[in-house]
This record gives sequence, C-alpha cells and structure tokens, in this order.
Amino acid sequence: MHYRPTIGLEIHAELKTRTKMFCGSANDPDETRPNVNVCPICLAHPGTLPVINREAVRHILRIGEAVGGARADFTEFDRKSYFYPDIPKGYQISQYEHPLIIGGTLAGVALTRVHLEEDTARSIHSGGKSLVDFNRAGIPLMELVTEPVIRDAETAGRFARELQLLLRTLGASEANLEKGEMRIEANISVSHQLGLNQSEGLVGRTRSSDERVLGTKVEVKNLNS
Repeated sequence: MHYRPTIGLEIHAELKTRTKMFCGSANDPDETRPNVNVCPICLAHPGTLPVINREAVRHILRIGEAVGGARADFTEFDRKSYFYPDIPKGYQISQYEHPLIIGGTLAGVALTRVHLEEDTARSIHSGGKSLVDFNRAGIPLMELVTEPVIRDAETAGRFARELQLLLRTLGASEANLEKGEMRIEANISVSHQLGLNQSEGLVGRTRSSDERVLGTKVEVKNLNS
C-alpha cells in the first residue's frame, strides 16, 4: 500500500501601506513602543466605523493580475467571530463569499482565492502575565489560498519562496518570515492508494490503483516560527 500527501496552503502577508486597513493609524511594523499606533477605530470603540484602505486593495489587485486570477465584479467584507484578547472587536473583518481575486496559478500550483483582511494585535506573555500590544491590530493582510493539489514538501516550499519573491517584486510586502510579515499554514491529508481489485472492505465494488481515500485533514500553523 502506498501513501501520498495532499497539501493546500493558506498564506498571510502583511501589506506595505501607510495606514491600517480600516483606519488612519500608521502601519509601522518597526515601531517598538507598545500601543502607539492606535485609534478609536482599531481599538473598537463603540460608534466607530471602518473605511477601506484603497492602497491595500490596489496591492491585492496587482497580485491577482500577476497570478492570472479573475477580478471579482462584486466584493464584500464579512465578520469572522473570535473571542480572543488580541481581537478588540470580537470579530475579524475578512472576506469569504466574495473575495477580490478568484483563481490563478503560481509556480504551477492552482489558486483558490486572494483576499483582504485585517491583522490581530500582538500578545506578549511574560512572568505569568499576558499583555496586548495593539499596534498590529488592523494592519492590512493578504490571504492567499491554494487548491489542495500539492503533493510534497519540496513543492510547497518552492511555492512559498516564489510567492515571497512575487510580493517583494510588486512592492506589496516585505514578506520577512522571521518578522511574521509572511505566515504559512499547511492543510495536510495523507491518503492511501489501493492496488487493483483491492476493496479494503468496501462492499460491491473495487478500487483502481489511481483512486485514493483521503485521510483526516490537519492544519499545521506557524511554519515560519
């Protein structure tokens, strides 16, 4: 019996913009003082309303053009509910049903979508206590999702390096893994291929050698850490 992995990647990258995704606070990843680049909008004060960052949208459209994706005729943002200290609103503004870019290919890997969302704050754990720095909250994030068509770790690594190069070439992101500016998550399923006339307990039918039964999917996070 032979086993083969099926891998799909979800990659986030912090975009290079002057301001955050939905407010006028500075997007400065090099700021070391905590809670300096904040405002009532990114701190989720009651009554505040978001305004979309045009520069971030342009970055996504350029990325979509580079990978040969289709621009959406209609796009919208959704609320993705979380209950974490680093998400002040209690939800993340993201895209689901109507992303900005659909499809495309990069390094021979088919893409599902490219969309915009906002980053979370940064949690700092020290001395048995947890502190939250909201400088990162609301920074524009690109999320790129591949189809589950990658078959080995070498191809996955090659794809990530090619995307990193593309983001830097377009000026969309510095994409430094060590700074968390590009984060890679892998969805992995290991399947077994059955030989000819091996039913594996399936009544009334057999499976050919090219048919596969997908195993349980697991998500591996923070591959850059």
